[in-house]
Amino acid sequence: QVQMVESGGGLVQAGGSLRLSCAASGRTFNMYGLAWFRQAPGKEREFVAGINRSGGTTYYADSVKGRFTISRDNAKNTVSLQMNSLIPEDTAAYYCAARSSMGITTASVTYNYWGQGTQVTVSS
Repeated sequence: QVQMVESGGGLVQAGGSLRLSCAASGRTFNMYGLAWFRQAPGKEREFVAGINRSGGTTYYADSVKGRFTISRDNAKNTVSLQMNSLIPEDTAAYYCAARSSMGITTASVTYNYWGQGTQVTVSS
């Protein structure tokens, strides 16, 4: 089992930055592909960024490419999302997720473990 807890959300003006962190429990943390998803009110949950087991491969949604950076520290059991140049359209609840295999996928149904979410609000 893996339990995940996000932190770092908040209110920021457009153009600003936030860093989200997710702390995970479980001795096999480094066996999992990890990702960040987000869900805005009235919309479906969407993939934001993913990272493979070693951290050597990352993948981003087109809407955040060049602005967001995902990283992981397997020694500390954490995954982070650095968000720069934020825009109002980035406003959503952000969730970290883990899957029981090494690769990256964009489909939420392939992820086995989820955090409770952290709210990010970008004002114009």
